Amino acid sequence: MPRVKLGDIRAYYEVKGEGFPLLMINGMYENLDCWDPRLIDGLSGRFKLVLLDNRGAGRTDVSDREYTIRLLADDAAHLLDALHIAKAHVLGLSMGGAVAQELAINHPTRVSKLVLCATTSRWVMRPEVSKILEAMERGCSQEELVEMYLAIPFVKEYPIDLIRKDPSIVNLWTAGFVKDHLDHVLRWHQRFGEHLPPHMGASRQLRAMRKFNSRGRLMRIGAPTLVLHGRRDFAIPLDNGRVLAEGIPGAKLVVLKDSAHYLAEDMDQVVKLVREFLQ
Repeated sequence: MPRVKLGDIRAYYEVKGEGFPLLMINGMYENLDCWDPRLIDGLSGRFKLVLLDNRGAGRTDVSDREYTIRLLADDAAHLLDALHIAKAHVLGLSMGGAVAQELAINHPTRVSKLVLCATTSRWVMRPEVSKILEAMERGCSQEELVEMYLAIPFVKEYPIDLIRKDPSIVNLWTAGFVKDHLDHVLRWHQRFGEHLPPHMGASRQLRAMRKFNSRGRLMRIGAPTLVLHGRRDFAIPLDNGRVLAEGIPGAKLVVLKDSAHYLAEDMDQVVKLVREFLQ
Protein backbone atom coordinates (compact mmCIF):
# COMPACT_ATOMS: atom_id res chain seq x y z
CA MET A 1 0.00 0.00 0.00
CA PRO A 2 1.49 3.38 -0.99
CA ARG A 3 1.88 5.46 2.17
CA VAL A 4 4.12 8.46 2.63
CA LYS A 5 5.26 10.52 5.65
CA LEU A 6 3.71 13.99 5.57
CA GLY A 7 4.93 15.86 8.64
CA ASP A 8 3.29 14.21 11.68
CA ILE A 9 1.23 11.63 9.75
CA ARG A 10 1.57 8.81 7.29
CA ALA A 11 -0.84 9.35 4.41
CA TYR A 12 -2.30 6.91 1.91
CA TYR A 13 -2.31 7.91 -1.74
CA GLU A 14 -2.60 6.38 -5.21
CA VAL A 15 -1.43 7.46 -8.65
CA LYS A 16 -3.40 6.51 -11.76
CA GLY A 17 -2.74 7.28 -15.44
CA GLU A 18 -0.07 9.29 -17.20
CA GLY A 19 0.31 12.89 -18.30
CA PHE A 20 0.33 16.25 -16.53
CA PRO A 21 -0.40 15.75 -12.81
CA LEU A 22 -3.95 16.30 -11.55
CA LEU A 23 -4.30 16.28 -7.76
CA MET A 24 -7.82 15.22 -6.74
CA ILE A 25 -8.98 16.06 -3.21
CA ASN A 26 -12.19 14.42 -2.04
CA GLY A 27 -14.83 15.34 0.49
CA MET A 28 -15.40 15.13 4.22
CA TYR A 29 -15.10 11.65 5.78
CA GLU A 30 -14.35 10.04 2.40
CA ASN A 31 -11.56 7.76 1.24
CA LEU A 32 -10.11 7.99 -2.26
CA ASP A 33 -12.12 4.96 -3.43
CA CYS A 34 -15.25 7.12 -3.15
CA TRP A 35 -14.52 8.98 -6.40
CA ASP A 36 -17.02 8.26 -9.16
CA PRO A 37 -15.33 5.60 -11.36
CA ARG A 38 -16.57 7.41 -14.47
CA LEU A 39 -14.63 10.51 -13.45
CA ILE A 40 -11.47 8.51 -12.72
CA ASP A 41 -11.72 6.59 -16.00
CA GLY A 42 -12.50 9.75 -17.97
CA LEU A 43 -9.51 11.69 -16.62
CA SER A 44 -6.83 9.04 -16.12
CA GLY A 45 -6.43 8.62 -19.88
CA ARG A 46 -5.10 12.18 -20.16
CA PHE A 47 -3.65 13.04 -16.76
CA LYS A 48 -1.59 11.48 -13.99
CA LEU A 49 -4.14 11.43 -11.21
CA VAL A 50 -2.82 11.86 -7.67
CA LEU A 51 -5.45 10.72 -5.16
CA LEU A 52 -5.13 11.24 -1.41
CA ASP A 53 -6.96 10.08 1.71
CA ASN A 54 -7.21 13.29 3.74
CA ARG A 55 -5.89 13.40 7.30
CA GLY A 56 -8.35 11.62 9.57
CA ALA A 57 -10.09 9.52 6.92
CA GLY A 58 -9.55 6.40 4.85
CA ARG A 59 -6.10 4.85 5.33
CA THR A 60 -4.38 8.06 6.44
CA ASP A 61 -3.50 8.67 10.11
CA VAL A 62 -5.78 10.70 12.35
CA SER A 63 -3.10 12.68 14.30
CA ASP A 64 -3.56 14.21 17.74
CA ARG A 65 -4.04 17.87 16.85
CA GLU A 66 -6.75 20.27 15.83
CA TYR A 67 -7.49 20.24 12.11
CA THR A 68 -7.87 23.23 9.83
CA ILE A 69 -8.52 23.29 6.10
CA ARG A 70 -5.14 25.02 5.77
CA LEU A 71 -3.53 22.01 7.48
CA LEU A 72 -5.16 19.64 4.98
CA ALA A 73 -3.95 21.86 2.13
CA ASP A 74 -0.43 21.75 3.54
CA ASP A 75 -0.69 17.95 3.61
CA ALA A 76 -1.55 18.01 -0.09
CA ALA A 77 1.40 20.28 -0.85
CA HIS A 78 3.70 17.95 1.10
CA LEU A 79 2.41 15.02 -0.96
CA LEU A 80 3.36 16.86 -4.15
CA ASP A 81 6.81 17.43 -2.64
CA ALA A 82 7.16 13.73 -1.80
CA LEU A 83 6.21 12.77 -5.36
CA HIS A 84 8.57 15.41 -6.83
CA ILE A 85 5.70 17.23 -8.53
CA ALA A 86 6.47 20.93 -8.83
CA LYS A 87 3.09 21.96 -10.21
CA ALA A 88 -0.26 20.26 -10.81
CA HIS A 89 -3.82 20.90 -11.79
CA VAL A 90 -6.04 20.59 -8.71
CA LEU A 91 -9.64 19.34 -8.52
CA GLY A 92 -11.52 19.44 -5.23
CA LEU A 93 -15.00 18.16 -4.40
CA SER A 94 -17.04 19.41 -1.43
CA MET A 95 -14.63 19.76 1.53
CA GLY A 96 -11.89 18.91 -0.98
CA GLY A 97 -12.85 22.08 -2.83
CA ALA A 98 -12.18 24.09 0.32
CA VAL A 99 -8.79 22.38 0.65
CA ALA A 100 -8.10 23.16 -3.01
CA GLN A 101 -8.86 26.85 -2.39
CA GLU A 102 -6.39 26.97 0.49
CA LEU A 103 -3.79 25.24 -1.65
CA ALA A 104 -4.26 27.82 -4.42
CA ILE A 105 -4.12 30.73 -1.96
CA ASN A 106 -1.18 29.58 0.18
CA HIS A 107 0.82 27.57 -2.37
CA PRO A 108 0.04 29.46 -5.59
CA THR A 109 3.10 28.26 -7.50
CA ARG A 110 1.95 24.64 -7.09
CA VAL A 111 -1.44 25.08 -8.82
CA SER A 112 -1.67 25.28 -12.59
CA LYS A 113 -5.46 25.20 -13.03
CA LEU A 114 -8.18 24.80 -10.42
CA VAL A 115 -11.51 22.94 -10.61
CA LEU A 116 -13.93 23.47 -7.70
CA CYS A 117 -16.85 21.04 -7.56
CA ALA A 118 -19.91 21.33 -5.32
CA THR A 119 -18.07 23.41 -2.74
CA THR A 120 -18.16 26.69 -0.83
CA SER A 121 -16.08 29.57 0.46
CA ARG A 122 -17.43 29.18 4.00
CA TRP A 123 -19.78 27.07 6.09
CA VAL A 124 -23.16 27.95 4.60
CA MET A 125 -25.32 24.84 4.65
CA ARG A 126 -29.03 24.31 4.89
CA PRO A 127 -30.23 24.30 8.52
CA GLU A 128 -31.36 20.68 8.15
CA VAL A 129 -27.89 19.57 7.03
CA SER A 130 -26.12 21.51 9.79
CA LYS A 131 -28.46 20.04 12.40
CA ILE A 132 -27.83 16.51 11.12
CA LEU A 133 -24.05 16.93 11.08
CA GLU A 134 -24.09 18.34 14.61
CA ALA A 135 -26.12 15.33 15.76
CA MET A 136 -23.66 12.97 14.11
CA GLU A 137 -20.75 14.72 15.82
CA ARG A 138 -22.26 14.21 19.26
CA GLY A 139 -22.80 10.53 18.46
CA CYS A 140 -26.54 10.25 17.85
CA SER A 141 -28.00 6.80 17.16
CA GLN A 142 -28.79 5.55 13.65
CA GLU A 143 -32.50 5.60 14.53
CA GLU A 144 -32.33 9.29 15.53
CA LEU A 145 -30.45 10.11 12.34
CA VAL A 146 -33.00 8.36 10.16
CA GLU A 147 -35.89 10.17 11.84
CA MET A 148 -34.18 13.53 11.29
CA TYR A 149 -33.85 12.79 7.59
CA LEU A 150 -37.40 11.48 7.27
CA ALA A 151 -38.65 14.79 8.67
CA ILE A 152 -37.40 16.48 5.47
CA PRO A 153 -40.38 16.37 3.06
CA PHE A 154 -38.64 15.37 -0.20
CA VAL A 155 -36.78 12.48 1.45
CA LYS A 156 -39.95 10.40 1.04
CA GLU A 157 -39.11 10.25 -2.70
CA TYR A 158 -36.15 7.96 -1.89
CA PRO A 159 -36.41 4.20 -1.28
CA ILE A 160 -37.25 4.06 2.42
CA ASP A 161 -35.30 0.85 3.00
CA LEU A 162 -32.13 2.57 1.75
CA ILE A 163 -32.79 5.65 3.87
CA ARG A 164 -33.03 3.45 6.96
CA LYS A 165 -29.73 1.79 6.03
CA ASP A 166 -27.84 4.97 5.08
CA PRO A 167 -29.76 8.28 5.07
CA SER A 168 -26.67 10.17 3.84
CA ILE A 169 -27.56 9.19 0.27
CA VAL A 170 -29.98 12.14 0.38
CA ASN A 171 -26.99 14.51 0.53
CA LEU A 172 -25.22 12.97 -2.44
CA TRP A 173 -27.66 11.99 -5.20
CA THR A 174 -31.16 12.83 -6.39
CA ALA A 175 -33.94 10.33 -5.71
CA GLY A 176 -34.25 9.64 -9.42
CA PHE A 177 -30.56 8.77 -9.72
CA VAL A 178 -30.71 6.48 -6.71
CA LYS A 179 -33.69 4.58 -8.16
CA ASP A 180 -32.25 4.33 -11.69
CA HIS A 181 -28.62 3.60 -10.67
CA LEU A 182 -29.01 1.57 -7.52
CA ASP A 183 -25.94 -0.58 -8.28
CA HIS A 184 -23.79 2.57 -8.52
CA VAL A 185 -25.04 3.78 -5.13
CA LEU A 186 -24.57 0.41 -3.44
CA ARG A 187 -21.04 0.03 -4.82
CA TRP A 188 -20.17 3.50 -3.47
CA HIS A 189 -21.60 2.53 -0.10
CA GLN A 190 -19.45 -0.60 -0.07
CA ARG A 191 -16.27 1.33 -0.98
CA PHE A 192 -16.95 3.94 1.69
CA GLY A 193 -17.71 1.26 4.28
CA GLU A 194 -14.44 -0.55 3.68
CA HIS A 195 -12.48 2.39 5.14
CA LEU A 196 -14.79 4.19 7.54
CA PRO A 197 -13.26 7.27 9.21
CA PRO A 198 -12.68 6.94 12.95
CA HIS A 199 -14.96 9.17 15.01
CA MET A 200 -12.10 11.44 16.07
CA GLY A 201 -10.96 11.99 12.49
CA ALA A 202 -14.49 12.67 11.27
CA SER A 203 -15.16 15.14 14.10
CA ARG A 204 -11.95 17.03 13.43
CA GLN A 205 -12.67 17.28 9.72
CA LEU A 206 -16.14 18.61 10.48
CA ARG A 207 -14.81 21.22 12.92
CA ALA A 208 -12.19 22.29 10.37
CA MET A 209 -14.87 22.77 7.75
CA ARG A 210 -17.05 24.78 10.13
CA LYS A 211 -14.18 27.23 10.75
CA PHE A 212 -13.21 27.51 7.09
CA ASN A 213 -13.75 30.90 5.42
CA SER A 214 -12.00 31.98 2.23
CA ARG A 215 -14.59 34.56 1.17
CA GLY A 216 -12.35 37.56 1.85
CA ARG A 217 -9.35 35.90 0.21
CA LEU A 218 -10.81 34.57 -3.03
CA MET A 219 -9.27 37.40 -5.04
CA ARG A 220 -5.86 35.94 -4.16
CA ILE A 221 -6.52 32.86 -6.30
CA GLY A 222 -4.56 33.46 -9.49
CA ALA A 223 -4.96 30.07 -11.15
CA PRO A 224 -7.55 29.78 -13.95
CA THR A 225 -10.60 28.36 -12.22
CA LEU A 226 -13.64 26.32 -13.27
CA VAL A 227 -16.54 26.08 -10.79
CA LEU A 228 -18.99 23.20 -11.25
CA HIS A 229 -22.15 23.08 -9.15
CA GLY A 230 -25.36 21.07 -9.30
CA ARG A 231 -28.63 22.95 -9.38
CA ARG A 232 -30.15 20.27 -7.14
CA ASP A 233 -27.36 20.15 -4.56
CA PHE A 234 -29.05 19.76 -1.18
CA ALA A 235 -25.86 19.61 0.91
CA ILE A 236 -24.21 22.80 -0.42
CA PRO A 237 -26.74 25.00 -2.25
CA LEU A 238 -25.96 26.51 -5.65
CA ASP A 239 -25.52 30.07 -4.32
CA ASN A 240 -22.21 28.92 -2.83
CA GLY A 241 -20.88 28.14 -6.29
CA ARG A 242 -22.01 31.53 -7.55
CA VAL A 243 -20.13 33.27 -4.72
CA LEU A 244 -16.94 31.40 -5.65
CA ALA A 245 -17.23 32.28 -9.33
CA GLU A 246 -17.88 35.93 -8.54
CA GLY A 247 -15.03 36.18 -6.04
CA ILE A 248 -12.25 34.39 -7.97
CA PRO A 249 -10.82 36.57 -10.75
CA GLY A 250 -11.80 35.23 -14.16
CA ALA A 251 -13.51 32.11 -12.80
CA LYS A 252 -16.13 30.35 -14.92
CA LEU A 253 -19.26 28.83 -13.36
CA VAL A 254 -21.10 25.94 -14.99
CA VAL A 255 -24.42 24.94 -13.42
CA LEU A 256 -25.33 21.29 -13.94
CA LYS A 257 -29.10 21.33 -14.10
CA ASP A 258 -29.85 17.74 -13.09
CA SER A 259 -27.10 17.19 -10.53
CA ALA A 260 -27.06 16.88 -6.77
CA HIS A 261 -23.90 17.07 -4.65
CA TYR A 262 -21.81 14.37 -6.34
CA LEU A 263 -22.58 15.67 -9.86
CA ALA A 264 -23.30 12.05 -10.78
CA GLU A 265 -26.44 12.84 -12.77
CA ASP A 266 -24.39 14.87 -15.29
CA MET A 267 -21.08 12.98 -15.03
CA ASP A 268 -20.52 12.65 -18.78
CA GLN A 269 -20.77 16.44 -19.05
CA VAL A 270 -18.50 16.88 -16.03
CA VAL A 271 -15.77 14.73 -17.59
CA LYS A 272 -16.03 16.64 -20.86
CA LEU A 273 -15.91 20.05 -19.16
CA VAL A 274 -12.92 19.17 -16.98
CA ARG A 275 -10.94 17.64 -19.86
CA GLU A 276 -11.58 20.66 -22.07
CA PHE A 277 -10.70 23.12 -19.31
CA LEU A 278 -7.47 21.38 -18.35
CA GLN A 279 -6.17 20.64 -21.83
